[in-house]
Amino acid sequence: MTNLGLPDSIRACLFDLDGVLTKTAVVHAAAWKEMFDAYLRERDGPGFRPFDPVAEYDAYVDGRPRADGVRTFLAARGIQLPEGTAEDPPGRETVNGLGNRKNELLLEKIRKDGVEAYDGSLRYLRAVRAAGLRTAVVSSSANCRDILVSVGIEDLFDVRIDGVVAKERRLPGKPHPDTFLAAAGDLGVTADESAVFEDALAGMEAGRAGDFRYVVGVDRTGQADALRAHGADTVVRDLRELQDPHRPQQDQDPTRRRRPGKERP
Repeated sequence: MTNLGLPDSIRACLFDLDGVLTKTAVVHAAAWKEMFDAYLRERDGPGFRPFDPVAEYDAYVDGRPRADGVRTFLAARGIQLPEGTAEDPPGRETVNGLGNRKNELLLEKIRKDGVEAYDGSLRYLRAVRAAGLRTAVVSSSANCRDILVSVGIEDLFDVRIDGVVAKERRLPGKPHPDTFLAAAGDLGVTADESAVFEDALAGMEAGRAGDFRYVVGVDRTGQADALRAHGADTVVRDLRELQDPHRPQQDQDPTRRRRPGKERP
């Protein structure tokens, strides 16, 4: 499948949303920073250490379900909070309360500034559809469907596994592979027939853990080496690069674990 830059055995493409298809990763990072900084300032006073919207976002938050992101970051800072419930008001000093405040801030930013899609990703997505491959969007966001509708691409996916569906099915989020495996299952394909497209380190780990045939890392923030180290078979800055006829067909981390006998692309 050289016109798509994928192994010929691929029958389905599983796309993350934020940072791969839409320019919402930076909005998520800004909402996380605003929420965490407000909490840390109140907890630790004026000398608090602010949330790093690049390093800490990539390491602890990006790609994970909202509550997992809160929990993982706070644990890295040596902070433990009660879980609370999904109904906790935004800002309550619980894992769910802080997560709900982050979501409130995210929706405010989206309503104010709107959502944009990456043109190269949309062209690639349409080329995938034209080639007859099945498609799924796999996102930890509970706002996934609204974002797809806002940019007019909901009809380009056969399956949607997002934060809402994952909660209904009790699927653990990335870096666990369960949401990607569920998408492949709903499409009627195996992991060995599927390609994963992700920009998050947790998404790379999910692709590796699920033993998917091909994992594409999308580097929007200069973390190509980290994406490879966490499981990417190849790394591109934009999905349009996969269609470059002069691009090497393989850009692979030699330490990546594979099933015995699994062919390289």
